[in-house]
Amino acid sequence: METEHLSAHTSIMTAAPESLQIALNELHKTGAGIEWLGALGPGIGRVRSQAGHQDLARRLRQHSPVFIRHICPAQLAVALDHTPADVARLADACERLTGFIDPAVSLSVQTRSLYGGKDPYSVHDLNDALAKRAQETGAPLDVRHPTQVVSVVCGNDKAFLGVSLAADNLSVWSGGVQRFARQAEQISRAEFKLLEAIDLFGIRVKRGDAALDLGAAPGGWTRVLRSFGVQVTAVDPAELAPSLQSDELVLHHRETAQAYLRHADTFDIIVNDMKMDVGESVALMNAAAHSLRPGGIGVMTLKLPERQQERLATLSLGRLRHAYEILGARQLFHNRSEVTVALRPI
Repeated sequence: METEHLSAHTSIMTAAPESLQIALNELHKTGAGIEWLGALGPGIGRVRSQAGHQDLARRLRQHSPVFIRHICPAQLAVALDHTPADVARLADACERLTGFIDPAVSLSVQTRSLYGGKDPYSVHDLNDALAKRAQETGAPLDVRHPTQVVSVVCGNDKAFLGVSLAADNLSVWSGGVQRFARQAEQISRAEFKLLEAIDLFGIRVKRGDAALDLGAAPGGWTRVLRSFGVQVTAVDPAELAPSLQSDELVLHHRETAQAYLRHADTFDIIVNDMKMDVGESVALMNAAAHSLRPGGIGVMTLKLPERQQERLATLSLGRLRHAYEILGARQLFHNRSEVTVALRPI
């Protein structure tokens, strides 16, 4: 059969390839009765839940997974032969899903291709063809901030399609992959981590806010904060990038973060992307909590050794709860062996 209806119990999950087993452990902890159906590619695989996809999504919202980046339903399986006929075949299959689409709210089609060869069509071709069919329901198209998503995952011989609320997918981006354009003034790739965290965790960064960047050099996160109109106190014994040295709204303290916190001012935002032992970094961030103003936000990365990621992430989040409410914790697309955490002081 070219198109096969799957049960409402099949889902596709995505994680960093090296953290896939930890992400699967998080699924098991939901108590949804998870069965692993096999990998579709590095860091991506199919699972079946006894509770069904919608109930699994509800349980994940309650459990706040750290290592699962994205999850979506697989309601249809469509045979692929990697010819131009695939486009029409997938568009026809999308039409079978229109009964799951709410015409009153915005929609996006998100397609991932895991096929190792070269197709005679692009992901954008598939998105356009399927979006036209989906929009026949009357649902408006919104690529950046959709309320609901038609997810398409193309493998070697099959594509899997499903409709879900974007909020149930853990990320509004296809597969949890959020990309940013490199800017000429960019200082480091670490900037993408902070940009992704601001978007994923819904952090409000306002012009005129005061921020503290611990371990700032060479200044990637400082530059991101300045792009929002924030005044930044950058703390690091090392030099900042030349573009920041001439910025009057960047105050550079050339000392360690530990020394600075003994006489720190108060701030609306404190960020910490320091390359240091995770336990020391957590202790430092807890010490910084008194320097956050009421309603302030902290953002930090937990640098996790590969063999102890799950244990140390759990331990670190528990210690951070001594001083903070955890607003979100996730191994982001732009993270490597680390987890980004958003915090509010208690």
